[in-house]
Amino acid sequence: MEPMKILLPPSETKRPGGLDRPLEIAALALPSLAPQREALVDALVALSEDRALARRVLKLSERQAQDVEHNRMLRTAPTMAAVDRYTGVLYDALDALNLDRAARRWLGAHALIHSAPFGPIGALDRIPAYRLAAGTSLPGFPSLRRHWAEATGGALAQSGFLLDLRSEAYVALGPIPASVPSAYVRIVTATGRALNHFNKKAKGELVRALAETRPRIGSRASLLRWAQDSGVRLRSGDRSSDCGELELVVAE
Repeated sequence: MEPMKILLPPSETKRPGGLDRPLEIAALALPSLAPQREALVDALVALSEDRALARRVLKLSERQAQDVEHNRMLRTAPTMAAVDRYTGVLYDALDALNLDRAARRWLGAHALIHSAPFGPIGALDRIPAYRLAAGTSLPGFPSLRRHWAEATGGALAQSGFLLDLRSEAYVALGPIPASVPSAYVRIVTATGRALNHFNKKAKGELVRALAETRPRIGSRASLLRWAQDSGVRLRSGDRSSDCGELELVVAE
């Protein structure tokens, strides 16, 4: 049984610093994406040589100008594990820095974070700080959707069951092929009302619970059994299929 992979969105906010070990594109998860990664890193570094243009393209305020320098230094800057690099509501709830070693190893084996410049990367893959959102259009470069979608879909086609926690913008950069068993998670209340405010926090808490319990999951059915045993309110409207949507129920 292929182990489950969890697809996480990135965060716009990132922790600074890291160890003096530069980015190794060849060492990132899903190595078939190396050509796309190399091309996009080159484009970001080149864009950053014109700071004023880079700020306009990336929609940065004067206070955020340091992010242009982060992009310029992508190939030489310090790196840290991706799951530690990202901050914000989801990653604060996941709190990976305070997981024990076994839980972090589980994340490294099961979680992929879908970044805009690198595509899906392993949770423990080392990356530098950067600035690029899924909807950014780079001058003289194909749209990020055109650049990533086919190659990323092909890379994900080699996976087993995929639990998709990404935002729709990142789903568009790497659609899961219909042949791959998967489930897309939405956050709802008990009455079925979709929630935005608690969306990221609930996803972070779900991934933390999985990392702490480290279940062997290879299908939507086994995920739902784990949720029931763990007191996680995860439900499905269609139990006859191993694809489709799941609802993670949270209190209002």
